[in-house]
Amino acid sequence: MAAPGAASIVGSPVRLVQYVVVRSDLLHQLAWPVGAVMTQACHAATAAIHLSYEDPHTQQYLAELDAMHKVLLGAPDEAALSGLSDSLTQAGVSHKLWIEQPENIPTCLALKPYPKETVQPLLRKFKLFK
Repeated sequence: MAAPGAASIVGSPVRLVQYVVVRSDLLHQLAWPVGAVMTQACHAATAAIHLSYEDPHTQQYLAELDAMHKVLLGAPDEAALSGLSDSLTQAGVSHKLWIEQPENIPTCLALKPYPKETVQPLLRKFKLFK
């Protein structure tokens, strides 16, 4: 697998995607309101874009404002989300683990925009958020 971010953005257009992974237990077991869970995803996605703002993929993603592509995946619980964050860090994949304050609860994470084929294999075990 090529190193994250190694896909060329010069020449043929690269389809970029921003993955957001949300803890599904917040909604289904811990009974958080839907709006609160959606807000966590928004926080993480915005933070990941901010942290990677100078990255060429992020710039391309933002330049194609009306064609942004996000995928929202579900992690079953905090342990799965934290494990994913560790795996992404080890693989050199830029992401933001969002920790809700002041409760100090990891709620979701978002990757910076990447070519789908670069990061999708690392997220294969996570299904679409329901």
